Amino acid sequence: MLSRNLRHTVRSPDTMLMTIALPVTILLMFVYVFGGAMNVGGAYIDYVVPGIILLCAGFGSATTAVSLATDLTNGIIDRFRSMAIARSSVLTGHVVESVLRNLITTTLVILVAVAIGFRPTGDPLRWLAAYGIIVMYVLAMSWLAAVFGLLAKNPEAANACTFFFMFLPYVSSAFVPPESMPSALHWFAENQPVTPVIETMRGLLMGTPIGNSALLAVLWCGGIALAGYLAAGVLFRRRTRD
Repeated sequence: MLSRNLRHTVRSPDTMLMTIALPVTILLMFVYVFGGAMNVGGAYIDYVVPGIILLCAGFGSATTAVSLATDLTNGIIDRFRSMAIARSSVLTGHVVESVLRNLITTTLVILVAVAIGFRPTGDPLRWLAAYGIIVMYVLAMSWLAAVFGLLAKNPEAANACTFFFMFLPYVSSAFVPPESMPSALHWFAENQPVTPVIETMRGLLMGTPIGNSALLAVLWCGGIALAGYLAAGVLFRRRTRD
């Protein structure tokens, strides 16, 4: 299942565009279009790159919903059911492919960011921890996307259901400090799951204080991933029931 999904990604021009071109375009836009107007107490590129990484991971994870919905509507699942494979392998293949694809995207974004001025200070151990946080975040978002893909009646509906993946990082500490937001948005930005993940990434890569953000990030990602995994399993059994 993993090999099949990887081949589909490589052979799909729109998926490759989403995977490679879109993250780099978003990075360049925020650094060169908005960066000059931002005051974050330092170089804006150093502040924004962790948020860009999480934003792009959300975009990439959301494609899991569309891919799974496509499989459910084109009849291929019925063929899989006639084969000697575990039903769970269909879901796992989509999610693991999402993780691998997003790790490639993350590495590409970081390389481009370094080329245009990003200067991380983390040692190799902190870089490894940062990639671990990214894997947890992508796992959580991918399992959640799988739930949406199973709930949707067609790929178009699945794509619409994942729009919040794209907007949630905007109301966080990804692009501006939450203190600069109105009080209601400030509270939401401080207490939603993306902010502790970004603050942990920022601390690991740039040496800023992490505080309890790492614990909150692990709890949020672990909780969302577990809930998504369990819900996706139940929904998949219902959708493929004889």
